[in-house]
Amino acid sequence: MSDVTNESKKELDDLAIRVLQEYDLIPQNLLIIQSGSIKTVWKFMAKEKMLCLKRLKQTYDKVLFSVNAQIYIKNSGGNVPGIILNKNNQPIVQYNDQLFVVYEWLEGKDLNFNNDVDLEAALRGLAVFHRASKGYQYPEDARASLKFGRWPEQYTSMRNRFETWKEIALKNMSNASHAAYLKHVDSMIEGSNLALKLIEQSQYQNLSTPDSDLKVLCHQDFGKGNAIATTNGIIVLDLDSVTFDFSARDLRKIIGKLAIDKGTLDMNRINDILNWYSKENPITADEKKMLYIDLLFPHWFHGLIKDQYIKNKLASPSEIEKVVKFEKTKVPMLRKLLE
Repeated sequence: MSDVTNESKKELDDLAIRVLQEYDLIPQNLLIIQSGSIKTVWKFMAKEKMLCLKRLKQTYDKVLFSVNAQIYIKNSGGNVPGIILNKNNQPIVQYNDQLFVVYEWLEGKDLNFNNDVDLEAALRGLAVFHRASKGYQYPEDARASLKFGRWPEQYTSMRNRFETWKEIALKNMSNASHAAYLKHVDSMIEGSNLALKLIEQSQYQNLSTPDSDLKVLCHQDFGKGNAIATTNGIIVLDLDSVTFDFSARDLRKIIGKLAIDKGTLDMNRINDILNWYSKENPITADEKKMLYIDLLFPHWFHGLIKDQYIKNKLASPSEIEKVVKFEKTKVPMLRKLLE
């Protein structure tokens, strides 16, 4: 089945009722929360509990990794919704070649990451999530997502893409988007090379051993909608993309999102974020250094430009100029921190 579906409400409701028979659950007040693609979410009441049924779009081996990660985090005292097992004591139901999981439905409010009170709560919630994920052993037939220890490899791959895309841009110089890319790509390659040099000179490889205590499960999309404030604290939702890495991966994405909206990195804001996070999961000096190196790499330029060359979706020259300005202005501050 393709990612886009044309299923009617009745078809989706009937599907949910049939799948929930595998749990001996008869849903009441069945409500479709999300649809239109393979990923579909239903909310319903059963046995006096509010629950959530999800149809997931990943392959079985990937779902096995993330679902068991969620069970592990919950059992370790982590702040995630519980997963309901089916009548065969399994967390995943396969029905009509599709995959389904039932979760607790938890009520809460979205967090505003531009508000200090909410941001502190979010960072502390993320730290609790990371801490509870340490030591996760995935089933042997699961496909692990592993970014841990691979930053040099990823930096090299992204830098090489910049080089390859230059060749495409050179053939399309009359187009303003390709011209804007060409104007700035060399400085972004220079930034990539600097980050590569610094990561190779750091303690990164020594800290990336398989049994490292710094290895956690990163959410990769921690932000509005995926973290809610409840009466029991911050709950982390949607673990479909969890991956093994240093906590710096999630922190870099949060810092970068807040900074790019303002056009510059704010050292006071970074210190706030690290201090709030460290209240629940203390971050080491070596981890901070790796975070600064990861912030130095032109991730945001790559994130903006990749669709231009992979999916042929042109970025506007003004968007390119904005992200380049951000990438360039952060370098002096980060280099100073890394000296």
